[in-house]
Amino acid sequence: MGTRDQDQGDVAEPARPPLTTAQAREVTAGLRKAMDDVRRSVAVLAARVRDAHAARVWQPLGHASWESYCTAEFGISRAQAYRLLDVARTLTAIHDAVTAGTDTSRTRDTGPTAAAALDYGLSQRALIAVSARANDVAELITRRLATLARSGLQALDAATVRAVVRQAVRDVRTSPPPPPADPATDPLVAAGRQLTDNLFASAHAIGELMLEVAPSYLSDTQATGIVALLCDEIGEPLEHGLAARRYALTGDRRALHGTVL
Repeated sequence: MGTRDQDQGDVAEPARPPLTTAQAREVTAGLRKAMDDVRRSVAVLAARVRDAHAARVWQPLGHASWESYCTAEFGISRAQAYRLLDVARTLTAIHDAVTAGTDTSRTRDTGPTAAAALDYGLSQRALIAVSARANDVAELITRRLATLARSGLQALDAATVRAVVRQAVRDVRTSPPPPPADPATDPLVAAGRQLTDNLFASAHAIGELMLEVAPSYLSDTQATGIVALLCDEIGEPLEHGLAARRYALTGDRRALHGTVL
């Protein structure tokens, strides 16, 4: 796979003279700024999506639903329209947890919109990945901020809050889903559930791999050609790869019905 990527890079980019260390640092700084701008735009987009959906903005414009409004006004698919809502709801849950768990007067940010504009540095993909467990993320943030506040060892400035939020999202994103409320007493049933959980974990890992080459902003149709190449390399049926990608995006196990499970 690395060889193909290198070949593609040689074709796409004309030969250029080598950069000096200073030039390379300048290019890297510009790239970092662009990535930060993208992450900040996710927060802005999420807030506007939340407000638009809460106001039922589609009704005065004569659209039947949120999805038809998004399709007509922005040319995005039904799946993308609801992904935007997932991002907005997840970021709202995170922000509510931060607001409840911090004393904004103690932070170094100033201005009336400082708390609302706090950049957590989260990508859209990360927010979608934990959207089904947004409450778990919020509870983890609340608990960790409370622990820090009680310890008195570290001021809850913007950088600290940002670090707590990002670590909570990473922890929930990589942790297995909670066990069922009624664990099975029958060993055969318990073994079956464990096997099922392992299959879901494997499918999620495959889905994350698919998202590396076909990011979340691509629809299934747009991603198919890219995913097909990777599926061919790892010996996975295309429909399984696409289903695993949807599962990694949504966290909804129903995405795998009829394919992996």
